[in-house]
Amino acid sequence: MGNGRIVTNWCVYFIVHCNQISKKLKLLPTLLSGLLFNIGLAILPLLLIYTGNTYLITPHFWLIFFFLSALTFLVVVTILIGQRINPEAGAQFFLGATVFKILACLFFVLIFIIKNRVNRYIFVADFFYIYFLNMAFEIYTLLCNLRNQKLR
Repeated sequence: MGNGRIVTNWCVYFIVHCNQISKKLKLLPTLLSGLLFNIGLAILPLLLIYTGNTYLITPHFWLIFFFLSALTFLVVVTILIGQRINPEAGAQFFLGATVFKILACLFFVLIFIIKNRVNRYIFVADFFYIYFLNMAFEIYTLLCNLRNQKLR
């Protein structure tokens, strides 16, 4: 019985701590804009599926979509938190997170291609559609946050 109470207390502490960090770092606007961006990014594939052009969508497309979207969120939040903790090491946080993202994507593509038979051209088009647009969102978000820091 004691373990259940410890786990409950730890979960409450974790939620309160995350809420305090979120308020301090003002990450909520970034997360909401990322969510809206990814909803907008999903419109084209949904339209392709709805109109019956499923041959333009790779099997397990949504796995790729959610993996890259989650990875982009992780990278953006890591960089923003790192820059708030140590503004002088912002470039190192950015480079480290970017290298992590590239390596994670390479391993994901390797495993995905080994496990699934896909049309190479369709897979490349679908993957880079998601990857490059998420990268554009990442760069835009980071530039906006850097610009806001310089104005303060």
